[in-house]
Amino acid sequence: MENTREFLRHILAAVAYRAERALEGAPEHFANFDGAGRQPVQILAHMGDLYVWALSSVRGDSEWHGSTPLPWAAERARFTAALQSFDAYLASAEPLHAPIERLFQGPIADSLTHIGQLAMLRRLAGCKMKGENYYVAEIVVGRLAEQAAPVRTF
Repeated sequence: MENTREFLRHILAAVAYRAERALEGAPEHFANFDGAGRQPVQILAHMGDLYVWALSSVRGDSEWHGSTPLPWAAERARFTAALQSFDAYLASAEPLHAPIERLFQGPIADSLTHIGQLAMLRRLAGCKMKGENYYVAEIVVGRLAEQAAPVRTF
């Protein structure tokens, strides 16, 4: 990709895809699993906060707000909405008031770490997820909800 903004949008699509794989099929009790630090619902709330912060940063009014976790389904929806709002801004012609490199090294990379935490917590909670070859996954810029089915699981 020649356009760094479009590449950043591709990264967001990959985040959305990987988050969906880490969350899909998780039983309701997983949200409050308390066996390894923060509960999954707290991690997901933090991930949503990261993208609300990223959006405020590109708009030029960078503010951090830590949210109280919502019920699991509502928190999943809030995370997706935060990703969609950030992506919509990136897709617009509006200026970016934050460097793309800092957006990646801060909120985006942090969210990828947390997706890995959620995957690990799934195993610890006794509801492991399938592995997948993400290289061949159908990841599409702008598709942040309703992800494609996995192409090659193991």
